[in-house]
Formats: sequence, structure tokens, C-alpha cells
Amino acid sequence: MVSFLHGGGQERNRRASTENVPGIVGIGKAAEIAIANMENEAKSLIILRDMLIDGLLSKIPDSILNGHRTKRLPNNINISIKYIEGESMLLNLDFLGVAASSGSACTSGSLDPSHVLLAIGLTHDVAHGSLRFSMGRLTTEDDIKYIIEQLPPIVEKLRAMSPLYNKKE
Repeated sequence: MVSFLHGGGQERNRRASTENVPGIVGIGKAAEIAIANMENEAKSLIILRDMLIDGLLSKIPDSILNGHRTKRLPNNINISIKYIEGESMLLNLDFLGVAASSGSACTSGSLDPSHVLLAIGLTHDVAHGSLRFSMGRLTTEDDIKYIIEQLPPIVEKLRAMSPLYNKKE
């Protein structure tokens, strides 16, 4: 067998150094806490997620939810807003203290639209207007209301400048 860490002969020469026992115990305790709270946290996140979906789709014309409405993780949504770029919306949201993304972490830095959104049938233009919001245990109802209040005016402003939106009809 080839060692993946080189050094001392501990661990039957498979790896150097001593196992991180406090780290191992800590990760076990973290998993125990996560499992104990998972069901209640999921229920809370579903309420917030659905509130965000309903609020954005009702207040932003030409917006669509990407993916199934309920058969999804409790903590995220991905929407596409037609006729504008996701990156422009992200910049505006960032100025307001809202963290979101326009794609997965593994494609950050790429200007290409999500291959997943293209695979589910979205056009290039629509996929480019996608936003992903993720929530966690610290997300509050006020946070969701803030996004629902702030994003529609951003969309209006960007659409007023968009040649794509002006040619719509």
C-alpha cells in the first residue's frame, strides 16, 4: 500500500502523523446535533422557501421557478427572470447586503449559463437571467420579506435599460 501522507510510521505506515481525535469527536457531535435538529429546521426552511417563491413570482412579471415546486431541497430556490442578466441583478442585490448567486459554486467565474438549466429546456437567454437563493438556520422571515421588497425594483430598473425587454411583445 502507498502512503498518502509521508513522514512517521504511525498508522501502520499508511499515513504520517496522529489521527485528529478532537476533530473526529467534534465532527461526530456536529452530526449528532444536525440529525437531532434536521426535521424542525427543514420545516422552517420550507415555509421560508415557499414564501420567497410566492413573493418573487407574484411581484416580478416574466419570472419562472426552475425545478419542481416542492420536490427540491428545503433551503434553496432558483428562479429565472426574463430579459435581464443574472449578474446585473447580483451586483444590485450585493449593494443591498443580499447574498445570492447565478449558478453553482463549481461554475463561478464562468459566463456560460448553467448546463443544468439548459438541460431542463431553458433557452440561453432565460438561463442567463437565473438567480439562486440559499437559506439556513439563521435566515429569518424578515430576510425573505427584504428580498421580496428589494428585487422587484431592481428588475424594473434593469429591464428599463434592457434592449431585450424593450423588444418584447
